[in-house]
Formats: sequence, structure tokens, C-alpha cells
Amino acid sequence: MGKIIFYEGRNFQGRHWECSSDCMDTFRHFNCCNSIRVSGGHWVAYEKPYYMGYQYILGPGEYPDYHCWMGFNNCIRSCQMFPPVLRQVIA
Repeated sequence: MGKIIFYEGRNFQGRHWECSSDCMDTFRHFNCCNSIRVSGGHWVAYEKPYYMGYQYILGPGEYPDYHCWMGFNNCIRSCQMFPPVLRQVIA
């Protein structure tokens, strides 16, 4: 099972929120996102709620600031895990 952890501060500092399933709106969990850890699965993070806006593909690993996932800013408002079939093609 996949898991993604969003941190408000850079270098995995500050408040954080763990997610293991799709989330249409992350706003109630954190205000901004400056670092991410993906401990399983492949994820798509979106700049806006309801899977809209810029999309960022995140594989397992650490992203200590938003530049590491090629983000334009520190705003992540929704996320989805890739379906298992797509993960096999990507891997």
C-alpha cells in the first residue's frame, strides 16, 4: 500500500499529514506544502482541489522542497495514487 506525507516546512519540518488514499481537498489538513515523502506507490499531486491545476508526478523518495518536484509554488490541494496497472507500466 502506498503512503505520501506532506510537510508544511522545508526539509520535512513542521506540521505534517499522512495520506494513503485519494484526497480531493487537502486544505483542512495543511496550509502549505514545502516538502513531501513518498514511502510507497506513485502519486499525482495537484495544485488545486478536485484534481485540477498543475500536476506533479511523485515516485517513492524524498522531496525536501517544492523545487525538487518541479513545483511552481508550495500549494498542493489534492492528490491521487496511480492505479496498480499504471504503476506497473511506469516501473
